[in-house]
Amino acid sequence: MRILYDSKQSMYKTPFGTLVPGQTCTLHIHIPASVRATRVLCILNYDDGANAQNIELRKQRCRGAYEIFGGDFSIPYTGLYFYYFYIDTPDGGFRLFKQGDDTNMEDGDLWQLSCVPADFETPDWAKGATIYQIFPDRFYKSGQCDLTGKLEPYTVHNSWDEEVDWKPTPEGVVLNNDFFGGNFRGITEKLDYIAGLGVTILYLNPISKSFSSHRYDTGDYKVPDPMLGTEEDFSRMCQAAHQRGIRVILDGVYSHTGSNSVYFNREGAFDSVGAYNSKESPYASWFTFYHWPDAYQSWWDFDTLPTVNKMDPAFIRYIITDEDSVVAHWLRLGADGFRLDVADELPDEFIRLLRQRIRQVKPDALLMGEVWEDASNKCAYNRRRTYFTGGELDSVMNYPFRTAIINFVHGFDGGKALKDTVMSIVENYPWQVTLCNMNLLGTHDTARILTALVDDFDGPREEKARRRLSRNQFDVARDRLMMASFLQYTLPGSPSLYYGDEACMEGYRDPFNRRPYPWGREDPEFLNHFRRLGRLRRDNEALRLGDIRFFAAGDKHIGFTRSYQGKTLRVYCNRSGDPWEIPAGKLILGCNLQVVAPDWLTLGPRGFCVTEDSL
Repeated sequence: MRILYDSKQSMYKTPFGTLVPGQTCTLHIHIPASVRATRVLCILNYDDGANAQNIELRKQRCRGAYEIFGGDFSIPYTGLYFYYFYIDTPDGGFRLFKQGDDTNMEDGDLWQLSCVPADFETPDWAKGATIYQIFPDRFYKSGQCDLTGKLEPYTVHNSWDEEVDWKPTPEGVVLNNDFFGGNFRGITEKLDYIAGLGVTILYLNPISKSFSSHRYDTGDYKVPDPMLGTEEDFSRMCQAAHQRGIRVILDGVYSHTGSNSVYFNREGAFDSVGAYNSKESPYASWFTFYHWPDAYQSWWDFDTLPTVNKMDPAFIRYIITDEDSVVAHWLRLGADGFRLDVADELPDEFIRLLRQRIRQVKPDALLMGEVWEDASNKCAYNRRRTYFTGGELDSVMNYPFRTAIINFVHGFDGGKALKDTVMSIVENYPWQVTLCNMNLLGTHDTARILTALVDDFDGPREEKARRRLSRNQFDVARDRLMMASFLQYTLPGSPSLYYGDEACMEGYRDPFNRRPYPWGREDPEFLNHFRRLGRLRRDNEALRLGDIRFFAAGDKHIGFTRSYQGKTLRVYCNRSGDPWEIPAGKLILGCNLQVVAPDWLTLGPRGFCVTEDSL
């Protein structure tokens, strides 16, 4: 018989998940009577391993062959904690660590417990939202923009249907300076289309004046790129989005600037005195030079992306604290928040200051971070990050969910790993963050999800440019994406749709995942699938705000409930090759249902559905 303890079940630990300072937490551990336990301690340690407190669990009752030990405790300070149990017996004592219960940690490791600030709140409008991500140059072009001041050289494609430029220069440099002309007015014209997908948040990749088409090499933080339009165009876009119940968040790229920028000015394209031009530049303290001016710290050794000293007072004032700081400037023009590029390269102190400032300007502004791992215990540059225990980020990009969903629909996992990943994130994150998480399948940094589901080719760019999915691959990928997106839209958090994925776009990683949206060539059935998913989210608070409990996770079956304010939805996915008989309920949405009877439903192979429990 095994000792029983599962931090994810209320019979062992309440409340579920994170705590706030002073909140009572109750633990119960079930120990076989044959162990003859005489004393049970829960050893709670700080993140650094120092002892925080020893909690004695007293024997409370017997249950069959088990003795149940329990006790209460609270944590006075915010922070990340880890714990294990120590059990005394007449024959000696031993430590009890994790033994592979639903966890994101290694077997035999410690249990994790986060204590977050009591006043840590996330915007209500972002909880359970539906996100649409746009790479601005490649979404839609309306009219012409005044290109005065556009950083040169650049090329503009003659046709929206041309291939993206991928060939390097004779010197072997990939310039990323080809444009299709997507702009703010184009996005504005397509807002009804976006709203029809059930979207409530519009996330734009960088829009500031920059040399490249990806615009992560910022040239001027406060000026929109001329190819996109003017500040007035941006404000009108935000106003039109708000009228449709859609908020707008921008990419905040604060770990580096472009070398071709008003701040560095290596290429001499600006009238300013950049840090490259003079040691007396007002921006000199922003950057680290090993030997001025040619040897300097740069992002991942790309010399076109000089790294910024994030805690430099002049940089802090410019980006955050000045009356017309960068973040205040865009919020006042209509933005509703920011997604922080490479958040793990921004100091926690920087993120806290930025969050405080945007909430001063707009009290319900959203702050999201790019984090690829479990953000609750993330270590970066030899430091444990305090995204949640420090009350910093409202949301993160939920790549763990993406990996788990892909592995399930691809057949690498029968369902258990997906459940373990989901429940680990739900346990480790504050619930108010979980609801705001950006649950993505595709982004500008990954291969198109349709391609990723069947082909992991990562060879030469020349091969990527001409390689396309075969008819059979396309059909398999499309089938898998139907189920993957269904899971994405029914799990806790905010599903994020990368522009064009709803149109069955394919492509490998940058730049082939950034092709122009194929207007007029969409797969109508697939587009309608995403519209149905958007309506499903819109019409069901239980999917936007409800808790989650798994009742099936194995043998290629996934089943869970989402419950909120007395309403329970049941979600089923059948990835097996056999039918799955499930209890009948009010059918909300279904795909591949073979039999619909009064008392049961038969879910066919690769089928999925949502039902509502009868009252």
